Amino acid sequence: MGAPGHDPSSARLVVGVDIGNSTTEACLASLAPDGSVTYLGADLTRTTGVKGTPDNTAGALRVVRDVLARAGRRPEEVHTVLLNEATPVISGLAMETITETIITESTMIGHNPTTPGGQGLAVGTTVAIADLAGHPPGEPVVCVVPVEWDFDDVARVVNAAVARGVAVVAAVLAGDDAVLVTNRLDFPVPVVDEVRAVEKVPLGMLAAVEVAAPGRTIRTLSDSYGLASVFGLDPDQTRAVSPVARALTGNRSAVVVRTPSGDVTDRRIPVGELVLRGAGRELRVDVDAGAEAIMATVARLQPLDDVHGEPGTHVGGMLAQVRDTMTDVLHDADGSAEPAAIAIRDVLAVDTFVPAEVRGGLAGEVALENAVALAAMVRTSRSRMQLVADQVSAALGARAEIGGVEGEMAVGGALTTPGVDRPVAVLDLGGGSTDAALMTRDGVCTAVHVAGAGELVTKLIDSELALGDREVAEGVKWHPLAKVESFFHLRHEDGTVQFFDHPFPPQVFARVVVMTPDGPVPVDTRHGLDHVRRVRRAAKSRVFVVNAVRALRQVAPGGDLRALDFVVLLGGSALDFEIPELIADELAPYGIVCGTGNVLGTQGPRTAVASGLVRSHAAAMSCPAG
Repeated sequence: MGAPGHDPSSARLVVGVDIGNSTTEACLASLAPDGSVTYLGADLTRTTGVKGTPDNTAGALRVVRDVLARAGRRPEEVHTVLLNEATPVISGLAMETITETIITESTMIGHNPTTPGGQGLAVGTTVAIADLAGHPPGEPVVCVVPVEWDFDDVARVVNAAVARGVAVVAAVLAGDDAVLVTNRLDFPVPVVDEVRAVEKVPLGMLAAVEVAAPGRTIRTLSDSYGLASVFGLDPDQTRAVSPVARALTGNRSAVVVRTPSGDVTDRRIPVGELVLRGAGRELRVDVDAGAEAIMATVARLQPLDDVHGEPGTHVGGMLAQVRDTMTDVLHDADGSAEPAAIAIRDVLAVDTFVPAEVRGGLAGEVALENAVALAAMVRTSRSRMQLVADQVSAALGARAEIGGVEGEMAVGGALTTPGVDRPVAVLDLGGGSTDAALMTRDGVCTAVHVAGAGELVTKLIDSELALGDREVAEGVKWHPLAKVESFFHLRHEDGTVQFFDHPFPPQVFARVVVMTPDGPVPVDTRHGLDHVRRVRRAAKSRVFVVNAVRALRQVAPGGDLRALDFVVLLGGSALDFEIPELIADELAPYGIVCGTGNVLGTQGPRTAVASGLVRSHAAAMSCPAG
């Protein structure tokens, strides 16, 4: 569609638009007839829909109107909107959950109530508090208290039973009254409280209760041989209950109840094989072999043509879901689902841990199991972007063109960074994929896309810290950590201490927090600051550093990183406070100069593709074809 009403002898207003996985960025510029460019502004918004689909139109129009408003220009003045050739990318995650532990007819409680009562290890038979008055003296008793019981009544009944000779050695409470009860007992015993599913604790069974001293963790019930000693287990039974011990590690209190018929069984969940095609060959690799073996196979088949998973397995379901999602997206967009045209062109495997639920637990106990995370990248044709261009053109009454390949445009934008010249390589660190491009001194550009970026990092953090909350995981990824040590001071993750004039809110006291611009936000985890920091940095390294190296090897002459001189980091993840440092440290031994881009000298690592589209269009204007 043309742009009627524009004088070809006057400057033209053009907008470069880069539709990414997470954000859509725009760069507004005025192009003189001689091809000179005057940049007028840049803006960004969240991407609407899956990248490279017609759902992107709403976000593209929004960011174009926003950047025009910011520059004081009107939509009618726009001559051309330049869109990137956005490749649809969908990433998925498959977890190699090797073993699921099922405890049948056995029960465990392992959690960290804020204030358990008493301390020590006690073993006895579970008895409901309502039956305590009639219980005969003799055997040790673990008293089980429903939520409706008041702490004064609990203490009175227990004291009366003890006075009759009943050996009450511990208590399990539904309410949050452990300290209140303990303070009223004539003979304090370990008390575990806040057990919401206390009605599921089996009665008349042998139980062990352990509460550690403040600042310490339990030692007996979190040790396989400790459990064997308490319950008199043989070697086979000890091997079977070892997952219970692992699940209780790090807790301050725990209860384990063993029934006479209690046993532990393991159920093997099939993980499956990956079937990879590329370089004229087909190879299979078992996901059980781990990330290193998978990535070695991927490297032997470059460039990949497609990847499938074994049907009926974890990995088969995951890859099928990725294909189905893309098929649905295309079908919803224009009714032209083309499953045959959808190919998985890259996968990234990362060794990780996943929280596996231990059945029989009453407080959501989990044990971390070895796992492999898989990010898969789906690419399809550019035909959907033409629909976006047509819709943008119709809405704005301006010409809309698909301007060029993302990698080449990103290099063009990176070249506006002060101090950068060809030959140069760029790494675009996005949300779903990591892209690399190399432009030689002669202007020849080579670009690749590899699976895995910021979204995978978030999922790894969420999984390995067992957060179960994506927003919290995002906070851990983006912001430095600290530990609130008093109402007026905290200790940052680098060890420095900062004091404040006003007290912190009580919900962050003694908690690990992320230091957001709006203040400290607590992280709901039982792990310490050092562990959370280690998980965060390891996740970033296993995704971004690994992807940076393998993407650069694919564009470097002869696959030799030493042949590269300059690498510019672009994209939203280049704004991260430690990812550029991690990548630069990895590339330093190869003699590579690596840093974060500053597009147009003012925009930082953002809008590289959008400004590259404008540069490319201006160059085409000044050197018309033919």
